[in-house]
Amino acid sequence: MVGSIHCRQAMKKILIALGVALALGILLLIVIGAAVAGSYNHLVSLSQATDSHWAQVQNVYQRRADLIPNLVSTVSGAANFEKSTLVEVTQARASVGQVKINANTAPTDPAQLAAFDQAQGQLSSALSHLMVVVERYPQLTATENFRDLQAQLEGTENRIAVERRDFNQAVQDYDTAVKSFPAVIYAGMFGFQPKPYFSAAPGAETAPKVQFNFNNAVTNAP
Repeated sequence: MVGSIHCRQAMKKILIALGVALALGILLLIVIGAAVAGSYNHLVSLSQATDSHWAQVQNVYQRRADLIPNLVSTVSGAANFEKSTLVEVTQARASVGQVKINANTAPTDPAQLAAFDQAQGQLSSALSHLMVVVERYPQLTATENFRDLQAQLEGTENRIAVERRDFNQAVQDYDTAVKSFPAVIYAGMFGFQPKPYFSAAPGAETAPKVQFNFNNAVTNAP
């Protein structure tokens, strides 16, 4: 009789202990689930931010590409203008268009971003060369149409530098979150992959002020 009572009491203690352990287990799962959900939502937010900044990068590059036909048309009207320079700019613009990249989603393939950046860099170089050559044609630089295109191009180049910098910052924030605990455990399973940066030249953290000095050379003022 006494043994039976002790047995029931022991069983009751075991059941209580199991109940407490189960409750703690459920509470722990809830806490972990909430932490994972919060981390997941944070990754979603950061990923969308990189996509938004990437779209802005695309917008300013497209703006520059849209200016080029008018620029080439205006410059080609100058007597005896160097045709090879215009061909260089036109071909560089065409090369940019051949790099197929999603304008709304930040790339995850470093090689794809590198190809895009290289094509844009070639176009920047061709435009700089064009502006140096234009110095030899004062009758061209004096026209209102050219001065207006010059101002628009200058503003666009500045915006490109700003948007590239902001994009790199957004990617840094995203990549840091992806590689941090607890996201590093599950990020890959949910499709959150690290994203590449634009290669930044020394001083790229500050947007350059592009000035076309037709008496000397094209300069980037601090």
